[in-house]
Amino acid sequence: MAKKETTATALGPMGMLRWAWTQLTKMNTALFLLLMLAVAAVPGSIFPQRIQDPTKVSDYIETHPTWGPIADKIQLFDVFSSVWFAAIYILLFISLIGCVIPRANQHYKALRKKPAKTPKNFDRLPVHRTLTIPSSAGVEDLSSEQAITDATAVLKKRHYRVDVQSIDGVYSVSAERGYIREIGNIIFHVAMIGVLIGVAVGSLFGYRGQKILVEGDTFVNSLISFDSFTPGTNYNPDWLDPYTVTLNKFDVEYDRQQGSHTYGDDLDYTADLSFQETDGTTDQATLKVNDPVNVNGTNLYLSGNGYAPIIKVENSDGSVAYEGPVVGLTSDGKYTSSIVLKVPDAKNGQLGFVGMFLPTGERDATTNIPRSIDSEALNPMLVLQSYTGDLGLDSGRPQNVYVLDTNTLKPLNTMATGNGIVLDAANNTVDLPEGHGKVTFEGYKRYVGLDVHYDPGKKIVLWSFIVAFCGLIISLFVPRRRVWVRAQSAGSDLLVEYGLLARGEDPRLADEADKLTDIFAARWGLEFSEADDA
Repeated sequence: MAKKETTATALGPMGMLRWAWTQLTKMNTALFLLLMLAVAAVPGSIFPQRIQDPTKVSDYIETHPTWGPIADKIQLFDVFSSVWFAAIYILLFISLIGCVIPRANQHYKALRKKPAKTPKNFDRLPVHRTLTIPSSAGVEDLSSEQAITDATAVLKKRHYRVDVQSIDGVYSVSAERGYIREIGNIIFHVAMIGVLIGVAVGSLFGYRGQKILVEGDTFVNSLISFDSFTPGTNYNPDWLDPYTVTLNKFDVEYDRQQGSHTYGDDLDYTADLSFQETDGTTDQATLKVNDPVNVNGTNLYLSGNGYAPIIKVENSDGSVAYEGPVVGLTSDGKYTSSIVLKVPDAKNGQLGFVGMFLPTGERDATTNIPRSIDSEALNPMLVLQSYTGDLGLDSGRPQNVYVLDTNTLKPLNTMATGNGIVLDAANNTVDLPEGHGKVTFEGYKRYVGLDVHYDPGKKIVLWSFIVAFCGLIISLFVPRRRVWVRAQSAGSDLLVEYGLLARGEDPRLADEADKLTDIFAARWGLEFSEADDA
């Protein structure tokens, strides 16, 4: 007989949509999308991002003329605002929501149902106990119905939902508890959606900026005042709240314990700040490491510090070409700081200076080269080399203020030619060659590096994480259990059977059965020798 061939019915558009929705809302799909999101974020740490540093992106494209334009077209320089990253993120949202809503609806229906009916054979349950109450036990008027009534009261007291049944004169009670376990699971997944929402809000409408602030200077929270500024994808810098922050004083505590292997190291930092908000109110605050200051929802973090020597450059006619603190970049544990100063307004040709600030300077006994021996400013010393020529500031091309290209400049004072500038408190002024004026070392100030963070999604993430943690604890430690108790006559005796079943693994299920045995035996005045384990 020939085998009849069957042809599968085409799903059609609606069938395909239902199939796609079913696949998308599976928990396996949500986990896969979460993995894809993590993988998709990797290029953001490999390639320069346009929102953070457009100059680096332009340099990368120029350096890689073939691959660079391709990478730009597929948005590798705008990863977190790219179409494909947003698509994965949105699909993950939909998948999680599609997982949680049906699960919550199903659990709601389960809450309204009665516990499962009493099984016929208790021997098949993982935990089974039998109590035989002989007629000689002295328990008066204990019928099977009364025994089930007592068992029902015990189970209710132990927070079980109960349903009393009577089939062919045999009384039993079904009980179940631990519904909150699934509620905790649902809460956990809903909170994870909240975490994703909080991260998205912070990425879209937050910002991060850095500012170096010298003692006595004031920072205004506006775009032009930041040294670097990274806005969120949808953040408008016009939304910045223009409060002001003034660094009044910066103090450092040093280790001065003789014989200590950390002698001279920094122990603690304290920055005294003054604030003025947009409404004119002023306030004082102390900024320390890992102890940020909050201003109008914006957090200020202490991310670094250093020295800023005060340098005055005068022209040959005595007019001042530059005067003020110059931020030094710390290069070692003794706070040896590299200095770069560009003076485009010098009259006899533009001037450029590179050198070092030494907090506690001394000359090496062998090489006679100045070096710093302590991070505290006990003997401040300034070492400079001077150059003249076109600094390139008029070209309009952005420059790094901490780098001076000396290849196209004429050297005036260099350490190599033996006429490098070394200034300290005793000898704080030197004349520059060829009538370029003079340089004066007027002292120093301390500066701090501020990280300015605004993340409107931070509270959403925090509370969502707390809720998720609570939901996880509930889902892990609240057991889901079912208990059935049946009482029937066995001759002149009364036989009470009860069995327990766990939803999932429950190593404490036998302990629960033992507790019920103790409670039942005590309630009916039985000796423990009369309680048999089946």
